[in-house]
Amino acid sequence: MDIVFGILLVLHLIGWAIVLGGSLAGLKSATLYKGTVHGILTALITGILMVGLASAGVAGHDPNNIKIGVKLVIALVVTGLVIYGSRNSEKVTKGYLGGIAGLTVVNIAIAVLWS
Repeated sequence: MDIVFGILLVLHLIGWAIVLGGSLAGLKSATLYKGTVHGILTALITGILMVGLASAGVAGHDPNNIKIGVKLVIALVVTGLVIYGSRNSEKVTKGYLGGIAGLTVVNIAIAVLWS
């Protein structure tokens, strides 16, 4: 199961990279790229699966539930912003994309820096 956990981790990181890259690339023209939706859904689903595997004791180590809760709230906010922005493209501004990019960086920083 450690291999499955590792694959999920790689997909999770790729998902967040797509979200960050898509939001930063869209800053120039204030557009939200469609791939960003796929990236956030990949990151969200793989994150939930990784926590499930770790909580069950099958792979990884016991997760810090407070850290996971904070990361989940941020991920759900980013998911909402990305889905809303993809459905209402006229409402997407540079600040909107900056918010998505900023929350993505905060989520990554929490994952790396919170022990």
